[in-house]
Amino acid sequence: MQIVQVATNLINRIAGRKQEFDELLASGDISQIRSKMRTNGSEATAAMREYDTETHEVMSRKDKILTDKKGNRRGIQHLWKLPIPYQAYINEIALVFLYGRPVKWSQVSEGTDEAFAKFLDVIKRTRFNSKIRQCKRLAGKETESAMLFRVFKDNDGTPDVQIRVLAKSKGDEIYTRWDQYENLISVAWGYNVREKEDKVVYHFDIFTPEFIYRCTKKPLGWQVEREINFIGKIPIILFQQEKEWDGVGHLINRQEWIISRAADTNDYFADPIAVYNIDVIKNLPEKGDVGKALYTNTKEGVDKAMAYVTWDNAPQSKKDEIELLDAHILSKSFTPNITLDTLKSISQLSAKALRTVMMLADIKASKRKESHDELLDRTGSLIAAIIGNVLDVSLKSQCDELSVSHEFQEPFGEDIEADIKNITACLDAEIMSNETAIEKNPLIADAALEKERIKAEADERLKQQQSIFGDNGAEAGPQSFTDGDDEEDDEDEKKPDDEKKSKKAVKK
Repeated sequence: MQIVQVATNLINRIAGRKQEFDELLASGDISQIRSKMRTNGSEATAAMREYDTETHEVMSRKDKILTDKKGNRRGIQHLWKLPIPYQAYINEIALVFLYGRPVKWSQVSEGTDEAFAKFLDVIKRTRFNSKIRQCKRLAGKETESAMLFRVFKDNDGTPDVQIRVLAKSKGDEIYTRWDQYENLISVAWGYNVREKEDKVVYHFDIFTPEFIYRCTKKPLGWQVEREINFIGKIPIILFQQEKEWDGVGHLINRQEWIISRAADTNDYFADPIAVYNIDVIKNLPEKGDVGKALYTNTKEGVDKAMAYVTWDNAPQSKKDEIELLDAHILSKSFTPNITLDTLKSISQLSAKALRTVMMLADIKASKRKESHDELLDRTGSLIAAIIGNVLDVSLKSQCDELSVSHEFQEPFGEDIEADIKNITACLDAEIMSNETAIEKNPLIADAALEKERIKAEADERLKQQQSIFGDNGAEAGPQSFTDGDDEEDDEDEKKPDDEKKSKKAVKK
């Protein structure tokens, strides 16, 4: 009974929260709704400050005021501020190893060819591969981004779809609402629109599977308009993650301060300092003089007149720390150190060997795939719903049955020769079908099209055979060239005369 009561209470709480949400919408209290939804705005802002080199901590270094012995100001010594864009480098490497090459989509279901062809068309027309790279880059930079699938009617009144990338750096606010199982219940998008008379108006769109609420901030409150969500799904794919450089921020900060201070030291000691013997020197040339000459009091005083103080070596400990920090920053963010020397050494390596060299990035990409597999599954389901419910309702039954799979591509391409060898070996061992071999063949861009071409070529060969040999040509084969004797007669011709006579007697 206790279990039943707990379950009942849980259901009531969920229903209560939904009812409360609906009541707030009905009353137009959007400000209260915003307060009850999650937002990652502050984390995104903090991450963006770390990403932007202009807002790194090292940029807060104060220039040094120079004074004379009496304390009078005689100038300013500008200190070096050298931020290093480690964050951008780490983020881009992570992006390349996940979406450096387009996601490969495949059809799993049967009898859904038209729907899948439309699916691939939507992927192409919406520039999905470009949009998902933008989303991943922004999520790695800001910890959050989103793809909004917007359905609309074009100038001809034909339904169409486009993708808009949402992110804090683009002026977007993303709010979410989840249930106790971390299922996404609704997503809201806050944004400003410049309307007539250069007036900026704040909008807050709330997306649920059933409805879309268009909320506009007015001087006296909120205006709420409800639309039916014909897609039947929340048309937003949400990207959330920690910063790509998470855990190495302090190391980066330390590296920037050391290098900046080292630059100041280099400026101080880079040029030799002249040391003069006043008892020997008669004059000092002015700065900028042409044909400078230094006169001494004695003929022998030339060697004693002046000398230079130079800095022979930088402290080895500082150099060691810089190298150590660089190694830890890259390794602890699972980022390979891709230098010109590295590229020269791996230029002749196979794809498999490259994967070994870039093991750190591959490990990180594998971790990201855990969440992005789910994101791509949602994307596939969402696009199918958009096609069947909006773009082409004649394909709805196929879209309901459509099942697609996705595959992440290797960033440096595939070892084609090795792959084909493996496929051939599987075919020879009869542990792989011809259709699977076609789908796995890296030389084939469109497996479905290739299957059609193979079938068409086979049909054409059959027609050619039939045109030469007649309707039974396929069965008769080369035997049609004979005089019409059957196989048994042909065999008789090869036998001795006694056996032929005996056989004829039996026939009679």
